[in-house]
Amino acid sequence: MLIAARPEQADIKAVTAAQSLDYPSDKLEILVARGKQPSAQRNAALKAAHGELIYFLDDDSVPRPDNLLRAAPLFSRPEVKMVGGPNLCPPDAPELEQVFALVLASWALASSRARYTPVGKTRETSEKELILCNLVARREDMLELGGFDESLYPNEENALMDQLQKQGGKLLYDPEFIVLRRPRSSLKSFAKMLMTYGRGRAEQFRVNPTPGSALNFVPPLFVIYLLALVGMLSFLPRFGWLPLVPLAVYLVAVVGQAALLARVRSPKSKVGTRMMRSVFAIPLIVLTHVLYGLGFWRGLFTTLNPPGQGTPPPVMLERPVR
Repeated sequence: MLIAARPEQADIKAVTAAQSLDYPSDKLEILVARGKQPSAQRNAALKAAHGELIYFLDDDSVPRPDNLLRAAPLFSRPEVKMVGGPNLCPPDAPELEQVFALVLASWALASSRARYTPVGKTRETSEKELILCNLVARREDMLELGGFDESLYPNEENALMDQLQKQGGKLLYDPEFIVLRRPRSSLKSFAKMLMTYGRGRAEQFRVNPTPGSALNFVPPLFVIYLLALVGMLSFLPRFGWLPLVPLAVYLVAVVGQAALLARVRSPKSKVGTRMMRSVFAIPLIVLTHVLYGLGFWRGLFTTLNPPGQGTPPPVMLERPVR
């Protein structure tokens, strides 16, 4: 099990949860990689690990006790290289975080919503539905490809998944392979996350372009449309309302999505609470597309440092006792 953490971090939820997993102690090694560059931290731990399978968790991921027992049998097929599932918002998280989780689990994120809510059944999938905070992978296959691309963060795992699939490897999604993990705690941090996701996707496209990346150009093009619309305000009387039609269709779709979100059930939420969350989700869905699009445009023009360039960031490895 591999957990990336900050150098000064004392409380690591994932370590405590890992120590309580229903799995034989003699077959489970817990590695904490401390540093300031997660991709480099994970690569260092990959080289130092001994197991055939690596379970990646973020420092705040809390896996279900039976997760490894669910995942291990799925690797009986040698072509299966990775198995992952969603990370869900804990039911006792603050109300604002519940709204953030609702937005992330909506169709605002297209197929990537499967990272934040259980979708369908166990199946073959692509990197769009898997996330590194809850992912099991074959160690040797990752090392053969050089590990994670240290010029990318985030999306380093997505680029690696694409490489595995190009070589014939299979990725599996299990909707019941779940960790609990809180979303961002404030609107500012949530907005920053969206920008980072957009930037990371664009940088991944630059390093490893694939046909599946075409859909990710929709938010940045939507941003261009909005900017063009603002620039055309004084000319609208000449063109009529035609330029506003796409925006109207989009807003109807967003409101429709919010109405569907109001039907999402959870053990501790009442009808009124679900409706209020869905109403607050409407502007956040729009914000998600706009900020992701802006981040994507930024990522198209950032400077990428090739892997191995410069002094490697220091990484300290720890092996907590189970």
